[in-house]
Amino acid sequence: MFSDSDISEIKEQSIRYIITGVWNTVFGILVYALLIKLLGENHYILLAVVSNIISITNAYICYKLFVFKTKGNILKEYLKCYVVYGLSMLLGLLLLYVLVDIAGLNPVIANVISVLLLTIVSFIGHRYYSFKNKS
Repeated sequence: MFSDSDISEIKEQSIRYIITGVWNTVFGILVYALLIKLLGENHYILLAVVSNIISITNAYICYKLFVFKTKGNILKEYLKCYVVYGLSMLLGLLLLYVLVDIAGLNPVIANVISVLLLTIVSFIGHRYYSFKNKS
């Protein structure tokens, strides 16, 4: 099914994806904090949206240049990146509901489980959809 070189590439991309995820999490928190500091707390929801757009753009650039190393297709990949993030968000909300309201888990524990599972789902989505290698 997968050759040794495919498995090696997936492992390397997975490591780079995790590094990028940690970086983007820190980046997103800092951007949001900076926006709040500069513009105040009155519009915290709007600032969260702006921060999210900036963070997803940062993640896209990191995925494109560092994780998947694709060429061309900038707008197409960028929009596909948003599709994967949107789907991940919806799946995350559904998973949280199932884990908390149906399975009875603590919301914090449920969120940790959700994040871990969705990291894998997002990687697969970005690898095989957002940044699909045509070769």
